[in-house]
Amino acid sequence: MKPHLFAYALALATGVLSLTPFVTVHADPVAHDAGGSKSKTADQKRRPQDTPFAFRGIPLGITLDEFQAGPTVRATPIDSVPVCETDVIAGSLGMSLKTRESLTVACRWAHQRANGWAISRAVVDGTPAQDHMLRFARVSGQTTFRLYEMSFVIDEATAADLRHALADRYGVPRAGTHASASPSASSALPVYEWENAVSSITLSFLPVTRNATLVYLLKAPDAWVKSVVQQWKTSSFDAS
Repeated sequence: MKPHLFAYALALATGVLSLTPFVTVHADPVAHDAGGSKSKTADQKRRPQDTPFAFRGIPLGITLDEFQAGPTVRATPIDSVPVCETDVIAGSLGMSLKTRESLTVACRWAHQRANGWAISRAVVDGTPAQDHMLRFARVSGQTTFRLYEMSFVIDEATAADLRHALADRYGVPRAGTHASASPSASSALPVYEWENAVSSITLSFLPVTRNATLVYLLKAPDAWVKSVVQQWKTSSFDAS
């Protein structure tokens, strides 16, 4: 994925998120990641080329309403619920934050404590992730938000196990390296990617931090986001 997209997702964790859920759904207990669980049958090693990848039963392309109403909360503690609001891309364009009335929405799982709401931890490959974000966009001509990106920060050991699980499920990944943005980090970071006609899964190792990023992404997300930006700018101009 493009570095700025994941940076936007992580930036939302610094105080932009409004911890007031729109709906309450039932959460599942900590379980092994179905998106990365080891398949034992040959027909599970490849998904149809026109079917978006899914993380533990949450497919890319699902609508925001389906996501919030469904029983597929994949986080701990078990009473976590989805919490969503305008994301930072929309906020940078002048859209009001802490609202769903936007062209782009970002969601995380959260749970209620005695002193208020707290961010939950998504469960990836049976282990709580360090951070996560699910991002939805509403493109021109559509009234529904659709999931186009799921991003997770996980530890190195979980990532190593997940790489083998994903390879067992989807086949041998395309391996490569990305240049590190940090002067203190290795100049080449190992990256593994699985893709089909409409989506991709990218697992990037970050040796210095001993973490990794896991990203589920619909194809051409930049074009999608750009169309959202253009739609907002056009509507703003017409209203002025």
